[in-house]
Amino acid sequence: MAWDLRKKVAIIGAAETDTVGAIPNITQLGLHGQAARNAIKDAGIDKSQIDGLACAGESVVAVADYLDIQPRYVDGTSVGGSSFMIHVAHAVAALEAGYCNYVLITHGESGRSRVGRGGFGGGAATLGGQFEAPWGILGPPNTFTIPIVAHMTKYGTTEEQLASVAVATRQWATKNPRAMMRDPITIEDVLNSRLIAWPVHLLECCLVTDGGGALILTTADRARDFAKPPIYILGTGEGAENMMISTMHDFTESLAFNRAATRAFQQAGIERSDVDHLMLYDAFAHTPLYGLEALGFVKPGESGPWFAAMNSAPGGTLPINTNGGGLSYTHTGMYGMFALQESVRQLRGEAAAQVPDVKISVAHGPAGFFAASGTVIMTNQA
Repeated sequence: MAWDLRKKVAIIGAAETDTVGAIPNITQLGLHGQAARNAIKDAGIDKSQIDGLACAGESVVAVADYLDIQPRYVDGTSVGGSSFMIHVAHAVAALEAGYCNYVLITHGESGRSRVGRGGFGGGAATLGGQFEAPWGILGPPNTFTIPIVAHMTKYGTTEEQLASVAVATRQWATKNPRAMMRDPITIEDVLNSRLIAWPVHLLECCLVTDGGGALILTTADRARDFAKPPIYILGTGEGAENMMISTMHDFTESLAFNRAATRAFQQAGIERSDVDHLMLYDAFAHTPLYGLEALGFVKPGESGPWFAAMNSAPGGTLPINTNGGGLSYTHTGMYGMFALQESVRQLRGEAAAQVPDVKISVAHGPAGFFAASGTVIMTNQA
């Protein structure tokens, strides 16, 4: 029998670094610390109460040492941008099992300024170094974009439909004072921007920024004692498929996406029509198309026309990436924490571009190049 974890755990603290964008005066570890400090203040908790810690990109031990926390539960899962969704899933299980009482999940990344940041990749001896790099498949733009060509071929997805994702997301960003890119753009602007890796243009690529964020979770019974309204975890899912883009089972869909999304909705026990707000990790303009299909909001191949109809934009049928997303708000390299943060803000009624009457929000994203995935479904309803 499945373990019923619905509403057993809640988020009581959520905050980002003081700024996002270019932060050349703070190390990557320092960004973890600033995000943690802000989340602790947001929750109104004492640091000494935190006995669980999770992070990605930095050693969880290094972060604990930096924060002067001695946790009895640690999670160093680091699979890429959706590691933080997976941290939430693991924290729910750990808290319900009694491994700890309060879990702090931190993210800090000097993606733009590269202050105190380690290197990227592992050289020629890695799988990608042996089997993809020699043929020019290296780095996000010309790796992550390969599958969308198959999607276009199979379903007739067009460049204009891809561009509409960036346009809709920018419409949300214009409402967010913290967003890095706020000037309105059109389909023509996107298609006339510099071609990066066909069919993806500059305005369809994520930003490169510095920043971070942190969450604090505890059991539902403890969550009632804090000032901010608890944001309950309804369902979570995670999945993994491929280490290299060339080993995806099908370029038109992600098994990791499908498995994470399916389990999250099964655990939550809700219908897609119950969802009021959606955060789809947009490393590039095409990743929300894959997310929308994997989550079951549209059928395979229908995401392009759906986005082109501006259903995700302000005034649309399903608000998506309301902070401006990785395309226009911020993208430090691992974006998943920022998607979770915006879901919490919308459910609290604190978002810069607040959607009316949000009761259920979903945050979903990839890790690596469709390599892994995490999904978190949240609600403000006790």
